Amino acid sequence: MHVCVYAICKNEVQFASRWVQSMSEADTIVVLDTGSTDGTAEKLRALGAQVTEEEIRPWRFDTARNRSMELIPPEADICVCTDLDEVFDPGWRALIEEAWTGGVHRLSYRYAWSVNEDGSEGVVFWTDKIHANRLFCWTHPVHEVLTYIGEGVCAAKNVPGVRLRHLPDPGKSRAQYLPLLELSVKEDPDDDRNMHYLGREYLYRERFDDCIRTLHHHLQMPRASWADERAASMRYIARAYQGKNDEEEAQRWLLRAIAEAPHLREGWVEMAGLLCQKKEWEGAAYFADHARRITSRPMSYISEAQAWGSQPYDIGAVAAYWLGQYDRALELIDRALEYSPLDMRLQENRKWILQKLST
Repeated sequence: MHVCVYAICKNEVQFASRWVQSMSEADTIVVLDTGSTDGTAEKLRALGAQVTEEEIRPWRFDTARNRSMELIPPEADICVCTDLDEVFDPGWRALIEEAWTGGVHRLSYRYAWSVNEDGSEGVVFWTDKIHANRLFCWTHPVHEVLTYIGEGVCAAKNVPGVRLRHLPDPGKSRAQYLPLLELSVKEDPDDDRNMHYLGREYLYRERFDDCIRTLHHHLQMPRASWADERAASMRYIARAYQGKNDEEEAQRWLLRAIAEAPHLREGWVEMAGLLCQKKEWEGAAYFADHARRITSRPMSYISEAQAWGSQPYDIGAVAAYWLGQYDRALELIDRALEYSPLDMRLQENRKWILQKLST
């Protein structure tokens, strides 16, 4: 069985050695370099990858990935799309070969999109960029999607033992994302996922009115039926209102997010944080406590690392302290420190709690 890894890159020489080492379980590694000036192409070739250099104008991620897909040799059975800032846990090839039975066309696996400073996972969800040759294409200018173009129904499987970790350069620019997202929505105005992504991107750029307008539209779209994503749009609207210093409207949207998806921690944690800022300690304690009682973390991109780290314990400890519940505050701050042991603020808060307990 022939396994081919394929990728696109530009100016990523810092990742080349690590990436090729991780992908070396494949039979073939092919890369489309879209205009590197830092020696990435030369480094990859020296490490044994097959590199084609070609600029994509106008730039689109789907065009680049489809061009890189053309570099896959016809004898390849299994195609694996990764980026140079990603690495597999060792032993990935044997696991996907074992799962590649019964006419399967596509495999899903764990994707650690973010990794914390201590090496623990941050945001984790399932992704599915392992696929059969010549049966797929990429669509959308950004946040591109692997689309099945074969006959019949696409047969897919999960491979729990495979994990891909994303270890990016934190200084990498996102400048190209917004215009490409606007183009994507223009090309396919009925695509609810890209409408959601566009609203989120406006939030990142602090274009709060555009964020609110776009996510209002997302919530009205007939295809926007996934409760988790709808709740995320509501939380982003709330953040935009906080950016506009409208805490009342932010609170209203957070309550809507909780009602939309009460099984998610994220809305409860954000509501607890807002009430903590407002020094409404009983409310903050209530929402933080409810968040902690949710123990099943969904494996989707909606899941946010802070909601599953120290934050719900941190907020609970602060609220308990100001309510005079010092034993409870100590219990919660210790749990918060289990997640973030190097956090100086948490360490200082623990000292304040101990002082109260000793008086």
